[in-house]
Amino acid sequence: MDTLERYRQIVRQLIDEIALYKPSHGQIETEAIIDPQRDRYELLHVGWDGQRRVHGSVVHIDIIQGKIWIQHDGTNRPVAEELLEAGVPKEDIILGFHPPHVRQYTDFGVA
Repeated sequence: MDTLERYRQIVRQLIDEIALYKPSHGQIETEAIIDPQRDRYELLHVGWDGQRRVHGSVVHIDIIQGKIWIQHDGTNRPVAEELLEAGVPKEDIILGFHPPHVRQYTDFGVA
């Protein structure tokens, strides 16, 4: 299996695992958005918590030029650490939620 296909499989499995966890309050659904053709992967919370509408990204990951870009991580479990545990090298994980000038100070890839 080539690297790109392996990364797609790892990211999809991670999104599917996180999607198993439902918010403990409100009537909130978890939706996994998987687009392997464009390499876009996102997990959303959608619903109502009492009178408050809930609609927002929990995790957003893209695969861009062979690297896994974490665009948003709103979980209580670090997605980057889970990618490392799955065998993705640090240099292939980009913390896209950090500004470009800050990424050089992380232990992960810069672009």
